[in-house]
Amino acid sequence: MAGNIWVISDTHFNHSNILTSSDKVGKPVRAFSSVEEMNETMIDRWNSVVKPGDKVYHLGDVFFGDKEAFSKLWPRLNGSKRLVVGNHDDVKYLSGGAFFKKVFMWRAFRDFGLLMTHVPVHESTLGEVRFDGRQVINVHGHIHQNPSPEGPYRCVCVEQTNYTPVHIEELTKK
Repeated sequence: MAGNIWVISDTHFNHSNILTSSDKVGKPVRAFSSVEEMNETMIDRWNSVVKPGDKVYHLGDVFFGDKEAFSKLWPRLNGSKRLVVGNHDDVKYLSGGAFFKKVFMWRAFRDFGLLMTHVPVHESTLGEVRFDGRQVINVHGHIHQNPSPEGPYRCVCVEQTNYTPVHIEELTKK
């Protein structure tokens, strides 16, 4: 076992407008009755797998809105947290407080053959990256309920992981 390293993306804590988003057929992207229900579901599912000593890589788009409310919610989540910056993250705020142990623009795990980013990297870029001669898997977020590009991609958006962090070893499996 690799140790307890977990990965998740696009929690959008406190984001009320995400509850009004629908997919192509009109189905709600997140079927929660309130922001509070969404937040509590994500906290419960996070803590159901992540233990206090574990590491968690959040691949961006952590929260929206009230910083004070977020600062009270965030410590309730288990684990030592690291951030791979997303397009909606307030980097100065998130990196300046006690929210994340480390902040990255991307993170490579050579031992697992993983490249973690917020958005899926372009296939031409991914084709150039090799770790010890093997193809790299791009673990990403950003696309919510939509499918990843064809090829070696794994999406860890909460909508695709039942709002639960994924163990790093699961990401190497087909």
